[in-house]
Amino acid sequence: MSSGEDGRTAVRVTIAGDEYTIRSDADEAYTRRCAALVDERMRRFDGDPAAGAQKRIAILTALSIASDLLQHQARVEEQARAQAKRLEEALED
Repeated sequence: MSSGEDGRTAVRVTIAGDEYTIRSDADEAYTRRCAALVDERMRRFDGDPAAGAQKRIAILTALSIASDLLQHQARVEEQARAQAKRLEEALED
């Protein structure tokens, strides 16, 4: 890990057997957690012997993570709506 002139941290990670240097404003632990998640998801889709499999694996990984994100956002929005409703009801009392 090192910090560049721009203040961003450079972290070496391994994803799907390849090493990458990730430069980010996030701290090292967070960057490593993100890389570990991507690596774990890519391994779920690995084993496809077709040509261009890496691209396919990357796309499936991105779709899987995007789906998780959207589901999480929907849950958070629903919780916020429910809490707003409870607050409105409490103010009416």
